[in-house]
Amino acid sequence: MSHPSFSALYLRELTQEVIPFWEKYSLDEEYGGYFTCIDGDHKVYDTDKFVWLQARQVWTFATLYDRHEKKESWLKIAQYGSDFLEKFGHDGDFNWYFSLQREGKPLTMPYNIFSHIFACMAMGKMYQITGNEKYKIAVEQTLIKITERAEKPKDRWDKSFPNTRPMKNFALPMILCNLYNELGDLVETEEKKVRTQDCVNEIFDLFWDEKRGIILENISLSSIISDCFEARLVNPGHGLEAMWFIMDLGQQYDRKDWIDSAVAMALSIVDKGWDKKQEGIFYFMDAEGHPPQQLEWDQKLWWVHLEAMICFLRGYELTGSKECWNWFEKVHYYTWKNFRDLNRGGEWYGYLNRSGNVHLNLKGGKWKGCFHVPRALYNLHKIAERSMI
Repeated sequence: MSHPSFSALYLRELTQEVIPFWEKYSLDEEYGGYFTCIDGDHKVYDTDKFVWLQARQVWTFATLYDRHEKKESWLKIAQYGSDFLEKFGHDGDFNWYFSLQREGKPLTMPYNIFSHIFACMAMGKMYQITGNEKYKIAVEQTLIKITERAEKPKDRWDKSFPNTRPMKNFALPMILCNLYNELGDLVETEEKKVRTQDCVNEIFDLFWDEKRGIILENISLSSIISDCFEARLVNPGHGLEAMWFIMDLGQQYDRKDWIDSAVAMALSIVDKGWDKKQEGIFYFMDAEGHPPQQLEWDQKLWWVHLEAMICFLRGYELTGSKECWNWFEKVHYYTWKNFRDLNRGGEWYGYLNRSGNVHLNLKGGKWKGCFHVPRALYNLHKIAERSMI
């Protein structure tokens, strides 16, 4: 090959650019926890702390310590964030807040179930690498909360009027697939198998719109199909992320049918979601081609493209699909060219406009932290290493 190996490329970017960025700029040495709002000049521009991003960074450093290299500095950074979360992240009963002030005082109520899910992932990984029972207790108690809220994820903070247009959102079964897989033996083997199978079946049977070849972001819980913004919403990145979760589970449970279905669905999702005029994958789309409700619909987001890269390289590894390889290369070159900071290096930009230029001059914020870029680079490195590419 004329280029350096993909495996080496991703490993270098992970260990020499992205992780050093978070090591250098994100630690709040005065109050604990991490800063995530860091601009393009690598300056902190807001000190609020978002629980799901704190948890994601704990998970990232703990996972790299566990799976890549037993660096004491990585363990300390993970511990640094988990100590802050334990002390300030929940109400004492494992209801995890959405956001905190810099010093740890609650800012936003625990309305968002994803704070619970990523806190659970973080505490689970901390238990796996330390064996400390307090993390196991946190996982068990948080899982109870997640299960209780699964049918109504926003709990009492749900703003919708009861029973008018009941809908189920795709993000929850998608992320639960990954959560149960990440928790390992913290969830009993048969229970994990049943729960993950339920999530996969829900995705295949309910959210996959075979006629249109897309994953719907919301489905109606009543017999009446609602023709509204929510019911027509498509998020191609979510669909592609879910497909590689399912491929991983398919390999784990020897379900070739899951893998083959996930590959076929991913190829359809990206074909529909690819911007054929300007390249890149749209953030949001309307299933019927109507104007989307989201004004940012045509932006190109970092996580969407990184998840697509994992999806297609994983699909190629498991099936040898030439189509997967072609899409992997196509998305790789777009992503590598447009999201990396060629001047300063470090963490990647997150938000491009439709034509591929940097839209927001930030490396982290309320929705972007130390997670998607390092997770993707690590996964891509390992897949490429196994595939010898």
